Amino acid sequence: MDLLARREHGRVELTRKLRQRGAPPEMIEAALDRLTDDGLLSESRYLESFVFYRARSGYGPMRIREELSQRGLQRSDIDLALRECAIDWQEQLRDVWQRKFAGQLPVDARERAKQGRFLSYRGYSMDMIGRLLSGRDLDD
Repeated sequence: MDLLARREHGRVELTRKLRQRGAPPEMIEAALDRLTDDGLLSESRYLESFVFYRARSGYGPMRIREELSQRGLQRSDIDLALRECAIDWQEQLRDVWQRKFAGQLPVDARERAKQGRFLSYRGYSMDMIGRLLSGRDLDD
């Protein structure tokens, strides 16, 4: 309960933390089932809060998807959460770019590559990045 009081957790993540604290596996499963039945542990709430938290931190859908996959969540659940989050990823990309590069479009191939690498690392698709860096996105 102490872990859940701080923030939402996924079942896999909570299992890992409880094992690290020395809880026996049979008690962990029973406790997690009870928490799920009581509505205190919810994968969908965890997905929603994680997506919004990482998006507010400037990360894109590809990076968030990968992080959630590494945490043991189902790909279909992750995709559903990303579709239903109602985040305008192009607007999010524009904000991240604006903060990092002060809205300066690249003047040469080197600068374009630098900006593209940064935004790609953050988890935005090359298509979205290409539209932004060519200036097509700024006309919207």
